[in-house]
This record gives sequence, C-alpha cells and structure tokens, in this order.
Amino acid sequence: MIQRALMPDLLSALAEAPAVCLIGPRQAGKTTLALAIAQQRGGLYLDLESEVDRAKLAEPVAYLERHLDQLVILDEVHRTPELFSLLRGLIDRARREGRGTGRYLLLGSAALNLLRQSSESLAGRIRFLELTPFHLREPTQQTWETLWLRGGFPGSLLAADDAQSLRWRRDFLRTYLERDIPQFGRRIAAETLRRFWTMLAHRQGAPLNLAELARNLGVDTRTVAHYVDLLVDLLLVRRLPSWHANVGKRLVKTPRLFLRDSGLVHALLGIQDLDSLLAHPVVGASWEGFVIENLLVSAPEGTHASYWRTSGGAEIDLLLELPGGERWAIEIKRSLAPSPSRGFHEACDDLQPQHRFVVYPGSERFPIRAGAEAISPVILATELTARRK
Repeated sequence: MIQRALMPDLLSALAEAPAVCLIGPRQAGKTTLALAIAQQRGGLYLDLESEVDRAKLAEPVAYLERHLDQLVILDEVHRTPELFSLLRGLIDRARREGRGTGRYLLLGSAALNLLRQSSESLAGRIRFLELTPFHLREPTQQTWETLWLRGGFPGSLLAADDAQSLRWRRDFLRTYLERDIPQFGRRIAAETLRRFWTMLAHRQGAPLNLAELARNLGVDTRTVAHYVDLLVDLLLVRRLPSWHANVGKRLVKTPRLFLRDSGLVHALLGIQDLDSLLAHPVVGASWEGFVIENLLVSAPEGTHASYWRTSGGAEIDLLLELPGGERWAIEIKRSLAPSPSRGFHEACDDLQPQHRFVVYPGSERFPIRAGAEAISPVILATELTARRK
C-alpha cells in the first residue's frame, strides 16, 4: 500500500470523534485506506454493497451491539441511510460506558447525501474527511507529468502503460454512467450524461453558462443545473466560486467549473499520451485544473478558495484565504519562463495579498518582478501543508 497523506488526519479524527465519515469518489482508495486502519486497530469491515454483509445487518442493533468494543467500518454507507439513527444510539451507549471515540468509520461516494443524512442523526458525533485520488505530495513513484496525464485514481496512475491507463479510465466512466450515477437521483440517460461530461471537459475551467450548456445538450437549464449538482455531489466536478466584495470594481461572479481529475478530462477528450496532450487546445486549462486540485488538497482546513476576475481584465486564477485571514494570490502558467500577467498585477493591487505566486511546471523557486515568486506546484503544496500544523 502506498502511504496516503490523509492517514495521520484520519487516525487523529478517530482518536477524537465517535464517528468519522471518509468521503471521496469511487476508486479513490477509500476501502484500501480503511482496511489498513482495520488491520492496525483490529476493526470489523462491512461492505454494504455485499449481500452477505447486508444480511449480517438484518438485525442491525443486535449485530452492532456485539461489536461495541471495536472499530466498525461501514463501506458505501449511503446505501443504508436508516443506519444513521441507529448509530446515534450505539454511540451514546458507548460514550456512557467510557468508549466515546473511534467507534465507526463510514465510507461513501456522495458528499451531499451523506452530509444530509448524518446531519439529521449524528450531529456533534461525526467528523468528515475527504480522500481524493493521489496527488503530488504522495509517494507514488510516478512523475508529475504521468500524474497530470493519467490523473490520480490508483487504477489509472499505476497502470503498466498509458494505453492500459486510458482503458481503465474509460471503463471507470462507463461504470459511473451506467451503474453508479443512477443510484443518486432520477434516471439519466447514460449517453446524454456522457455528452454533458464531454462538454465540460472541452470547457475545463470555463465560467458556468447554464443557458449555453442547455442549448447544446437540448435540455432546459434546470436539467443542466441538476447534472452539475450531481457531479459536484459525487466529487467529480469542482465549482470554483468568484471572490467578490464591494471594492468598486465590476466583478465576474459566475463560478468556474473544473473536472477534478485531469485524467478523466483527457479520457473524455481521447487524449492518449503526453505528446497528444501538449498538442491539444485543452492543455492550458488541464494544467490549471491539475494545479488547483493539488493545492486545495494541501491547504489547511478552513481555507476559502476562489478566483478573481473583473470586466476590465484583472484576474487571479486562484485566491486562497487561509484561516486567520492571510491571502495568497496564485497565477498558473505552463511556461518554463513564467511571468505574471498585467491582469494579475492589477488584481493584486486591488486586493493586496500577503503572498503572490506564479506556479509553473519547473522544480525551482525564484523571485520575479513586482514581489511575486515563481514556484513549482510541489513546493507550493508543501508550503500549504506546513500551514496546517
């Protein structure tokens, strides 16, 4: 098993909270991480997609009461929402017996469903953590170019070659479209949703335009909004909001949409290798989305991420407001000779961030003009991680 960067946070959460919910897209490695925890702590693992394990919970209270003295891991817990109210009583009983933390580890693939279900039953008893696919700070022994091309899903990143990786991602997309997504809402034609997903890949990082997407897809804007909400809920799409305040500027307020895994962007667009990626029009937007995801997974809890854009062209690709109010302005360039744009300088003059960075695909860190620094995504991600302690 490759050591996941989230492991210390997960162990800490289990030491402090009665229940921990680990969310993340399918195939990101949640089960592997949970089984490593179970081996380390002697936990009980139940897969709620398995008929055998679901049969064990035919009388859930009686079964779970027998295991109050150990960690119980419930995988795909969103399939059995009725368990949440039962877990509340079991957690309270364990508390009265002096075993108040580390009782349950819940795994799920749909953030909104789990948040809603748990808030009704486990308020004050549960902590949420998100496990993303592999990112730059994890010891996968792969180059950043490979991580960018293939994305971070273990089955794709660790494939024997690029062709096998692409086949894995295509199978992953097909499974989501035909089996997984229909479980989380009203029935959506797989071909319609594939077309929509491919449109988003072509528009990686573009401002959300519901009317244009609806027109191209032949549906109404409410349907498109539902599709976006569903993919955001499944942790496959990120809505990056616009930062706005009363600063005397006309600001763009529409969120930008990013497919969160760069490998899925490339699979949807038929990009097979690095040479094809570098020659494709999506290369700049793909790089930007890749950097943003790697920085956000490293940022301290409570960091607010947004972008800044005015009608006059002033722009910051990623604006991070760290806990405590410190503001980092980040421009993302794919050039090995990075130079901040005029729009970036204008935006920084308006916002006066404490730090100004231009992220580029190199390995060094060095000052450039107007108080900004050129920096590699690995170094910046590591610096953000250091702020978490």
